[in-house]
Amino acid sequence: MTIIGVPDRPGIAARVFRPLADAGVNIDMIVQNVSEHGQATISFTMPKSDLAHAESILDETARAVGATAVTKDPDIAKISLIGAGMKSHPGVAADMFDALAEVGINLEIISTSSIRVSCVIRAAEVERAVRAVHDRFRLLVEERVGA
Repeated sequence: MTIIGVPDRPGIAARVFRPLADAGVNIDMIVQNVSEHGQATISFTMPKSDLAHAESILDETARAVGATAVTKDPDIAKISLIGAGMKSHPGVAADMFDALAEVGINLEIISTSSIRVSCVIRAAEVERAVRAVHDRFRLLVEERVGA
């Protein structure tokens, strides 16, 4: 989901995410861009099973905070590299991005922490993406049905 034209002021993120949390919607990745002209765009991911419920909540919330639009994209997937060793190995993210670029996969959202790199891609490309990252890092591929 993406909320466009979100007023950039204290408390807005809480007003956006509190109703979702209260409704039991599990948000697992949030990315907010740098404010431009006093407005930001907030994109976030959730389980597909929560999408319809979240959409009705977000339409109301967006109006309440003065955002300009809410969009959804149910045809995405998220792949992640996770491990404490990433703190001491520079270039893990760059290697992941290279591996995905080599097989022609576009990264729509990137989110990182000291032990995790996650990329949102087209759902139709998830198998190729996982294999490319697996091959680059010589990892075991864990099959997750319905993830």
